[in-house]
Amino acid sequence: MAMNRRRLKILDLIREDGHAKVQDLSRIFQVTDVTIRQDLEMLEQMGYVQREHGGAFLKDVGSFAKTGQVFNQVHLEQKKAIAQKAVSLIDEGDCIILDSGSTTTEIAKLLLGFRNLTVITNALNIALILGENHGITLIVSGGEFKAPTLSLTGQLAADSFSDVHVNKLFLATAGISTDFKLTYPSLSDLVVKSAMIKSAEKVYLVADSSKIGVSAFANLGSISLVHALITDSNISGEQKEVFSMQNIEVI
Repeated sequence: MAMNRRRLKILDLIREDGHAKVQDLSRIFQVTDVTIRQDLEMLEQMGYVQREHGGAFLKDVGSFAKTGQVFNQVHLEQKKAIAQKAVSLIDEGDCIILDSGSTTTEIAKLLLGFRNLTVITNALNIALILGENHGITLIVSGGEFKAPTLSLTGQLAADSFSDVHVNKLFLATAGISTDFKLTYPSLSDLVVKSAMIKSAEKVYLVADSSKIGVSAFANLGSISLVHALITDSNISGEQKEVFSMQNIEVI
């Protein structure tokens, strides 16, 4: 059964946040509550969500917190390759931010050999991965918990980065739009990403090539917010050239 564009974006938002309220969706998409309820009913019939009074939540949302696995596990081999390249850019003594996400989780798994590193993150699964290493000083932000991404978000999370300065940020994204905007499924993440960027000397965007040309719901701003893109070898020569024209180093 085909879904219209609005329902796809609603599903993306719920997959990111784990839940959504009818009134919030009505305001975001500028349609009536009745229309949103019909959308949620259709998504429920298709097996994606479960409705509740005033909204809906992702089916089996609790399983993410129990297993410690983030929702998006596609293109895993490419993400592992990106992680290896990212780790090669990290030096002993660095202070870094690891954004939440499946690619940054792969980076965290490769940091266990470091003996003098400070890591700040808004991802609880990354905190659990790194917590066993006594050589890593680990700082976890506050914020509202999102089960599908095992992350902390919202203004409280953003405030955690307001008074810090780091050498490097490894930033995730849901998509890089055709007009070179960094996009995300959830509005609540925008303040967090923005605060992370302001805290960092150098911003590395870690995104597999399937995200190039993809537009998610919320727009953070221009690709010029980052200094370099770390991606996989499937990026085309033409895409590399276009990023170069935007003064973005492609690694």
